[in-house]
Formats: sequence, C-alpha cells, structure tokens
Amino acid sequence: MATTFKTLMNNDIASTRTLLHEAIPVTGTIPSGTYADNNIKNYAHGMFQSVYDYPYLSSSANHIFDITAGYASDSSLSSSTNPQNAKKINVYNQLAQVLVGHDVTGNIQRFDQDGDITAGGTKMKECFFLNFARLLAKDEIKKGSFTTTLYIDGISEDPSGSLTISDYGAATSFKVNSPTGEYGILYTSSATPTADSGVGHIYYQAGIAVLTASVFSRATGSEGAFGAPTTSSASPNGAFTGSNIQTFADGVRNRLKNLEFNNTTELNSTIYFTRANTGDYNYSANPTYLTASKIRVKGDNPFAEPVSYITTVGLYSADNELLAVAKLSEPLKKTPSNELTLRVRLDY
Repeated sequence: MATTFKTLMNNDIASTRTLLHEAIPVTGTIPSGTYADNNIKNYAHGMFQSVYDYPYLSSSANHIFDITAGYASDSSLSSSTNPQNAKKINVYNQLAQVLVGHDVTGNIQRFDQDGDITAGGTKMKECFFLNFARLLAKDEIKKGSFTTTLYIDGISEDPSGSLTISDYGAATSFKVNSPTGEYGILYTSSATPTADSGVGHIYYQAGIAVLTASVFSRATGSEGAFGAPTTSSASPNGAFTGSNIQTFADGVRNRLKNLEFNNTTELNSTIYFTRANTGDYNYSANPTYLTASKIRVKGDNPFAEPVSYITTVGLYSADNELLAVAKLSEPLKKTPSNELTLRVRLDY
C-alpha cells in the first residue's frame, strides 16, 4: 500500500483512439452446409436461419450470421396467398424501421437504391438480409472492405454465372442518414456508379448487409433451382411467392461463393505519465527494506545514497482509493541521482 501520493497534472494525461482491423473471410462451403447442414440452424418461427462455422450443437461452434428475407407491403410480390406473407412483410418492416427509419408522417421508409431517401428514387422492396454476429463484426465493419460473390445463374460453381458485389469507394464516400449510423452502397462494379446502380446497403455499425433480390434476376433454374437443390422454385420471385423464408435462405446460402470484410475494434486508451523526480520514491515502505534500523540495500555504508526499486505503479482516486495497478516487466533502480518517467496505458 502506498504511503506517498503524487497528483497527476493535466499535462500528465493523454487520450488516444486506435482502430484495430481483422480480416474475416467466409468461404461458400461453410454456409452451403459443410457439415451436412448440421451447421445450419432453422427455427420453428421460420423467420430467419442461422449459419455456424461448425455443427451448432457443438460447444466449438461459432455463430457467423443470420439470413432472412422479406418484402414491403406495397411490393408487387405481396399477396395474402403467399406462404408466410405476413412474416415476410414483418421482416422487411422491422429491419427497415431500424436501418432506414420513419418519415415525417410516421410511416416506415423503404430501402433506397442510392441512399437518398428524401429525394425519392428507386426503392428496394424485395430484399434479403445478412445479419453478422458481433463476434465477427466487432464494433463495426471497415468501410470499403465488404465484398461478396454470388452465383446468380444457379448453384453450381460456374464463374461465368457469378456476380461480385462490394461497397466500392465507401472509404471516402458513405451515407450517414441511417438511425444506426453509417452505411455504404453496394455496387456490382467499381466503375463510377449511377444513381440507380446500387444493389444493396452495408450498415457498418449494425453489421447488416441488405441486398435486393433483383441481383438474382438472371437466374433461370437451368443450373439448379433457387433454394435448396430439391426446391422447384426456379427464380427468386418464385421463391418469394411460392415458398417460405427458410427456402429463400437456402437459396442464398447455396449461391454464396464467398464473403469477406475487415472488422473494426475501437480501442480507447488513457495514457498516464507518472514521473519520479530526483527526490521522489528513493525509499521503500516495505518492512524488509530495513534491517536493524539500517537500509538493507546500502549495506553497511552510511554514506551511500538511498536506493529503491520500483516494481509497481498504482493509480488512485481523489480519495486515495486504489483503482488500477500496472506491473513493470523488471524492477527499476531509483536513486536521488536519477529521474524516471513511466508511461501507463489504460485501455477500454
């Protein structure tokens, strides 16, 4: 326990913010059911499907993302005769009100292709959603790092039928008009985008990708049905109107070639510069510091200068209550003839 305290001045304290990035690659073999679909979890409510990197009943399994799909109530595909019609509308509305918000009249706004909601424009009324686990996305997805490749002409691995989608240019150009924070427009080409060339959004802080179902508009079913391999629906519209959400999720999973992005961990740090001047901390309160009323480390030389060894720095509150402890890698010798400045970093 310290017996001498030293007050930190304003110029002894500094704050920093560091962004740490980690590459997250997801190959198509995982969501397509690497473990005979034991890593794909379906639920009785049927509103979304979860993908794990290992059989989900295993203690080693990590949740990767959820897949769901839905359409707006004013979509041309909406019909009371569709399977799970109300749930598909609810899914769209729930995500739209969180990610896009409401207009001035209180109505839920639609996902907009170019992100300029107030200017009208083309709306994405039929969408599927990838909700990434916090384990992967961390604090946010790094802008300009999201890329996914989909097989749009079937579920076979045919490069000619694949489509690469990315948030091209989002590192310097992104939208901020979402209640959840910043998001980028997803494009199919790095060329200069036009107002209606977007095919989806990637919400960086929320960790959610929204893609219009029209990216599968070239699907013909000639290379496999949209959905699970045994599903008869030959197009995304057919899966939307003739099948449930789980079937649509199966279709997305089986057409996912790969997906990758960099996550971001925000590391905030407070740095304390603790200074031991020439006259500070040259003695120790440790009972073993003295022997027979003599300073042990001085030996029997009464003229030797006092010596102490600093091993720990304690940060105290204004009431002298210990709040944090920093341990040195090795003891530092302190005498009246030297000064020490120790840099203590507190991360949170």
